[in-house]
Amino acid sequence: MEQVQVGKLQVLLDSFANKDVFLHLETTNGAYASHFNENVFNAGAFIRNIAVKYELGKVAGESPHRVGLKLPHGWVYAQGITHFELDEHGRLLMAGHDQAGKLAVALQISETPFTY
Repeated sequence: MEQVQVGKLQVLLDSFANKDVFLHLETTNGAYASHFNENVFNAGAFIRNIAVKYELGKVAGESPHRVGLKLPHGWVYAQGITHFELDEHGRLLMAGHDQAGKLAVALQISETPFTY
């Protein structure tokens, strides 16, 4: 993955707009965060293979970035995106890594369902 270059990422987001696509969105502060420190509130979210058609994708803010997808009746967004790539399967993979390099957020877009 490469660090977000807003222009390059925006072009990729635009290429998936107005198409039937599948989303993967995941946030985590670590599955065992409260196990290692009982004072840490463990929270996360996970969706996979949600079929959507977004009319606008937008990269906003300074690094780490917010990536939003405007749907007909609302928005999906991920805060904290630092890296991205278009993989060999044509999927747009975006991730946010914390200061230690650990994954904190992932937003992925594909024209086919995610199988792995």
